[in-house]
Amino acid sequence: MMRSAKHIAQLFLLILLVSGVNGQDLHFSQYFNAPLLVNPANTGFMPDHDYRFGGNYRSQWSNLGGNPYKTMSAWGDGQLFYNRIETGWVGIGGALLNDVAGAGNLTSVRAFASVAYHQLLNENSLLSAGFGLSYVNKRVDVTKLSFDDQWNGKFFDITINPNEPFAHSSVSYLDLQLGINYAYFASDNVYLNAGVSVMHLNSPSESFFAANATTTQQLDRRYTAFLNSNIKIQNLWIINPNLYVSKMGTAWEALIGATASRNISGDGATQLILGLYYRNDDALIPVIGYQLNDLKVTVNYDATISSLGTYNGTQGAYEISIVKSGIYSALGKASRAVKCPKVVRF
Repeated sequence: MMRSAKHIAQLFLLILLVSGVNGQDLHFSQYFNAPLLVNPANTGFMPDHDYRFGGNYRSQWSNLGGNPYKTMSAWGDGQLFYNRIETGWVGIGGALLNDVAGAGNLTSVRAFASVAYHQLLNENSLLSAGFGLSYVNKRVDVTKLSFDDQWNGKFFDITINPNEPFAHSSVSYLDLQLGINYAYFASDNVYLNAGVSVMHLNSPSESFFAANATTTQQLDRRYTAFLNSNIKIQNLWIINPNLYVSKMGTAWEALIGATASRNISGDGATQLILGLYYRNDDALIPVIGYQLNDLKVTVNYDATISSLGTYNGTQGAYEISIVKSGIYSALGKASRAVKCPKVVRF
């Protein structure tokens, strides 16, 4: 009796998850709705608001082995000294991430804190620099994993020694990130923003296997760049084209696409959000969302177009994000000073 395609796919994913030291980090298709995870210089970058907080949930690969890969995050940031520094401000923020994957319950927990400084260069441009520090813990239940050596010709026999060099079931480390952003406010109707960041700056070690002379346990640095723009068309639409590229070791990904916000109420308080993105050699990603005042809810679906679609029936991932922004004066605190420039809004 031959192994089914489902078992082969499951085995491939399990091996990838427990040994993929040089693979990509956790990520969301809606990276623009998880700003602190993309670049620490995004911390407190919100010229029209004082604070914001949000949450993200992603589920993928539910058809592979019956154990979907689930990623969740909660984050928030705010501004300090906005009324005390004439041409700038400080941003502080933090995030929690939890990720569970595969039959071995590979679990990753990350607690993240970041700080950034934002400096107005002139009436039309802003430069930001940020620093982040994370505590990361990863663990796996090895007893729930099946490996190639345990296939007895009919089924996976867990009593057979898998001959895998596991030395740990849990690993922890500190991780450092740096980033810079530049924003250019061309007019009341056009805004541009670009940024670059480096994660795993300290190259921390991460492996469940015993150390040896032939393999590295250090994480490769992850380099990320993004470019986006807001373009207002009359007072009906704001088009938001985006480009995101990230590289870690030999693995890399690129997303390109756009969302469009439709002014439904006439004053911008109610907006319908529609969008479409493409991830290189992987997925088409339609997006739909709704914004009411300063609360935004956005949902996307990753439709697999790569060879992985043979195993998952083209069912890739779905994702939801919720973002709430506000100003301190609404909380009974002192009103904020008005600084230019401002982002494009209805």
